[in-house]
Amino acid sequence: MNTGLKARKTVEGLKEYHPPLGERDGLRLDFNENVGGCSPRVLAKLRSLSPEVLNKYPERYPGECAAAQFLGLKPEQVLLTNGVDEAIHLLAETYLESADEALIVVPTFSMYEIYALATAAKVITLQAGDNFAFPTETLLKQIGSQTKLICIANPNNPTGAAVAREELLKIVQDTPHAAVLIDEAYYDFYGDSLMDEVGRYENLFVARTFSKAYGLAGFRMGVLAGAEPQMRMVRRVSSPYNVNGVALECLPEALADQEFVSNYIEQVKRGRAALESFYRSNGIRYWPSQANFVLAHFGEYRKPFVEEMRRRGILVRDRNSDPGCEGCVRITLGTEEQTARLLRELPEALKTIGFQQQRFTEVTR
Repeated sequence: MNTGLKARKTVEGLKEYHPPLGERDGLRLDFNENVGGCSPRVLAKLRSLSPEVLNKYPERYPGECAAAQFLGLKPEQVLLTNGVDEAIHLLAETYLESADEALIVVPTFSMYEIYALATAAKVITLQAGDNFAFPTETLLKQIGSQTKLICIANPNNPTGAAVAREELLKIVQDTPHAAVLIDEAYYDFYGDSLMDEVGRYENLFVARTFSKAYGLAGFRMGVLAGAEPQMRMVRRVSSPYNVNGVALECLPEALADQEFVSNYIEQVKRGRAALESFYRSNGIRYWPSQANFVLAHFGEYRKPFVEEMRRRGILVRDRNSDPGCEGCVRITLGTEEQTARLLRELPEALKTIGFQQQRFTEVTR
């Protein structure tokens, strides 16, 4: 029955983000997850949970105290979120009016644009430079009085490129009237952060996730940090029960097991170096990564390569539709055993599809 009910025009015009989550049987090197799993301490905590954890509303504050202590911040500067996705959504809802602008450098995480557009604000996308270099000066020239939100993934997804600290701080300093989000979802594989600047600049926000190095993607747990006065505003648009109780119970155990996290990070870094070395040896253009994945250019071989790897039980991510990523495939790194399997299958897959070496100029870090 047609009642005449319609969504807002802004929502009707939004593009949907459809990650290919279905039929993911095999080694999942396509979504940048920790394919090895979470800490044994988290699993032990899960097994010990009582029914009371499930039949009461979750209390977020103790978890925020634990996260704040780990990050070297005050609890009032920290908000636990339903993944970094919700952190982006909350910033858009807090700071964007329909007449405002959001600046985003592409290619990058799609949800920045989607959440900003959902407020009816104007989104200005700037293409990354040669070899996906961050266009700092171009971005600074684009900033105007209506600029109210700038989203920067550092390191970036899907490129793995990182922006220098001094460039990020210049953007923050030159845009005091806009919320600047530094999305550090892949910080653990990079090591440089602006978290120590939180509170020094009122317009700076830093987000982290527990979906990558910690292996808790299914928990949907993220952290948004910012200056205390601004975080009070962000909390006004956040549900008090946005993070589930099971995730909150397990968070302290995940934070406590840094030996597990560090061990996994080191395995990823070694695998990343090995994959980049393989690409160099086989004439495959790639971009040096500071994240837990590597983006490479397969050109006309892209589709058969993705399909052949799936046939071999390994899922890799086709990024052809991202701006500037035509012909590109992204592969996530995992444990040593998973990387060893990947490197065994790669040459056989390339041979099967008749891959021919390409001539390219290597990109330096």
